[in-house]
Amino acid sequence: MEAFPAFFPLAGRTVVIAGAGEPAEAKARLFEGSPAKIVRLEGEAALDAAGYACAALAFVASADDVFAAKAAAAARAAHVPVNVVDRPQLCDFTTPAVIDRGEVVAAIGTGGAAPMLATLLRQDIEARVPEGAGRVAALFRRTQDEVRAALPDIGRRRVFLRAALTGPAAEAAMAGDMARAEALLRAALAADQPLAGAVQYVDGRGPADLLTLRAARALAAADVLVVDEAAHPEVLALARRDAERRAPASVEDLAELAAEGRRVVRLIAGVAWRQELAALEATGALVEVLPIAQ
Repeated sequence: MEAFPAFFPLAGRTVVIAGAGEPAEAKARLFEGSPAKIVRLEGEAALDAAGYACAALAFVASADDVFAAKAAAAARAAHVPVNVVDRPQLCDFTTPAVIDRGEVVAAIGTGGAAPMLATLLRQDIEARVPEGAGRVAALFRRTQDEVRAALPDIGRRRVFLRAALTGPAAEAAMAGDMARAEALLRAALAADQPLAGAVQYVDGRGPADLLTLRAARALAAADVLVVDEAAHPEVLALARRDAERRAPASVEDLAELAAEGRRVVRLIAGVAWRQELAALEATGALVEVLPIAQ
């Protein structure tokens, strides 16, 4: 990963746009409808660090190389990260191609190397992100504290949210009926019962391109990874980075995780896994073997 993607909250923040002309206007359009305060600076005012004081971000857009360099220096003197249009060597961060669905924002960046590629990828992804996705995110933001209070265990909470994201409450939010969506989500929370989890066995010997699509999807959705020491790093890289990772556990531990509603991927790289599988099946846990090389 050549650059770390991050999202800056905009509510109550100031964004400075220095310069004039269409490039500056394009940057300003990025923030239309956002809660940020937009400050426009031109001429000598853009070269004074005081104009950038307390800003969260600064953008410099100008065809004048000298002006751009001086404005960027002024922003840095005010300790504000700055982006300078078409001059990656002067940038503290680059501007990605953005998909804006309100509460849901996706960004594709190339580190300034190929912005047209980022734009093409954005158009492809944008077609797959429904307009109502932002309303679904808004629903879960509004009820976030209630869900956390009712389900303090993070694993159990993830199970509930995963089900809720494809349930009636999310459908109502997608359709724009937020009052009904909130009522349905609260009803689901009040009636919540742990869903059955599962333990999925995946061949972890690698390389990753030998995995089936189902195995790759299981890794991407896993709450817990139980990993043999010899598992291939390329296979591990396909898993969610926030998934809990454990060394090989007892059959009882695996069954307990499944009983809690967790999605467990058992990444095996040895030869004794069939005995473990048989013992786990004997506990009544839901078990699935995703094609294992013989």
